[in-house]
Amino acid sequence: MFEGIASGLGTALAPFNLLMVTLGCFAGTFIGLLPGLGPISAVALMIPLTYGLDPASGMILMAGVYYGAVFGGSTSSILINAPGTASTVATSFDGYPLAQSGQAGRALALAAYASFCGGTIGAIALLVAAPLLAQVALGFQSPDYFALMVLGLTAITAMAGRGQMLQAALMAVLGLMLGTVGADATSGLPRFTFGRLDLIDGFSFLLLAMATFALAEVVGSVLAGKHRNNPLLPGEQGSGSSVAPVNAALGSMRLTAAEVREVAPVIGRSSVLGFLVGVLPGVGATLASFIAYGVERNLAPQALRARFGKGSLRGLAAPEAANNAASTGSFVPLLTLGIPGSGTTAIMLGALVAYGIQPGPRLFVDHPEVFWSVIVSMYVGNLVLLLLNLPLIPYLARLLRVPTQLLVPMVILFCVVGVYLVSFNTVDIQIMVVIALVALLLKGLGFPMAPVLLGFILGGYLEDNLQRALILYDGSVRFLWERPASLGIMGVTLLFLLWPMLERWRGINR
Repeated sequence: MFEGIASGLGTALAPFNLLMVTLGCFAGTFIGLLPGLGPISAVALMIPLTYGLDPASGMILMAGVYYGAVFGGSTSSILINAPGTASTVATSFDGYPLAQSGQAGRALALAAYASFCGGTIGAIALLVAAPLLAQVALGFQSPDYFALMVLGLTAITAMAGRGQMLQAALMAVLGLMLGTVGADATSGLPRFTFGRLDLIDGFSFLLLAMATFALAEVVGSVLAGKHRNNPLLPGEQGSGSSVAPVNAALGSMRLTAAEVREVAPVIGRSSVLGFLVGVLPGVGATLASFIAYGVERNLAPQALRARFGKGSLRGLAAPEAANNAASTGSFVPLLTLGIPGSGTTAIMLGALVAYGIQPGPRLFVDHPEVFWSVIVSMYVGNLVLLLLNLPLIPYLARLLRVPTQLLVPMVILFCVVGVYLVSFNTVDIQIMVVIALVALLLKGLGFPMAPVLLGFILGGYLEDNLQRALILYDGSVRFLWERPASLGIMGVTLLFLLWPMLERWRGINR
């Protein structure tokens, strides 16, 4: 093992490979900033560039693009409430309110620190325990995955304000319903398509995210007359100077000692949790970020819990640390078992096969320079991302200083182009507009939108694993208590659901 690590260090720290990881992080960051071009698209775009490289350099380049794109996606979530990837949806819950309150610099800096810590902890865990964790991942079956998805759905408790639990649950059910539109994964039969071929593939995540977050936010702000705060709009009294609205201020990028003490345990817990979830094939960073957000909200003291969703530093640090740690964890099944842990690592698996390398248990024996250099390069890449993005924060935050009459069309353009690039179908743009108007109405009635995305993201995994579990147990649900892993996860789920009621009961009886 130590010889392999030494070999990986020598390969990853070679000048050319350092250049590759730097270029990968730089390209991934800016590709991830654009809604519609997430980590999967970013890595796919890099594949033609890797054909002339040796396998180690090619994989180091794609790994750099991967976690660079994850970081870039969080930037757009914080600044314009446009999560281009599913794993950065939870980042927008508190990141965007922080930016709107004049703390964009602090939000971006905290996201950078949390991402670095999450990626570093993940890289160290991957270095030390990859073979052991691969065996744990192999032991998970469909019943356990189903229980894990149910656990993920309990994150709606963190997205519901006081007295909004029923509304949040209804929105999660709506998300589950939207996830059933299209061809059934098992039988291939169309469901709820109303005979339209345009709906045969169902709705894309990006369509729903852009409609319920970015587009609904923009339309809502225009209808509410928030644009009148901007002195640059035609017809308003102003000097014509480039004065930005108050909420467009960068704010301080520094975290106080008290804030560091507050978020440090959050980052540590969320990183470990995110890595363990990311190890499981097919789960990925999305579920990790939602679970981490829900866990930290439930663990927070009552006084701090009310800040979640309104600009909580804990609420921003938890998903950022978790999704970066999970991105690193997804390499465990790829490198040790030859099983892609996410959509992005599935593309990387294809690149390895194209190089003539078969990932699996013998990868670190037959090609140690690839195995260990990719792992070592993850830490190097996280360091590069930190050094690269911290100086860029003041320039990225200037996006908030763009006059509203330019920013609103720009966000709408991002939404339209991003959704169109997914399917090249104009019907999806029409559906996005309809969903945005419905979301705007539901927001006005007090219904939270985040549970819709949570239900939509987890719905497909939930249904597929439930079908497989029922087939495995001849239509019986006894797998929920016969398998120790499933029973343990369902026990944690029940605890999460009952915890708020227990706290309320304790408060009444004091």
